[in-house]
Amino acid sequence: IFMEKIELRIGGMHCGACATGIQMLVSQMDGVASVFVDYEGKKGTVEFDPQKTNKDAITKEIASLGYTAN
Repeated sequence: IFMEKIELRIGGMHCGACATGIQMLVSQMDGVASVFVDYEGKKGTVEFDPQKTNKDAITKEIASLGYTAN
């Protein structure tokens, strides 16, 4: 299976718990293999199966928590 890896800039995080919450939500998405959110760096790395999900779906999921991702 070909996995795609993207790095997103994430805005609106106030603390490490924000990063953990984003990680938990995104990791539960179908097709997401791994996710790491770096609070200090204000970014996230997501590895996913492009046949099951895509960058738009992932950024929308993050936005549903009130953060920006691009």
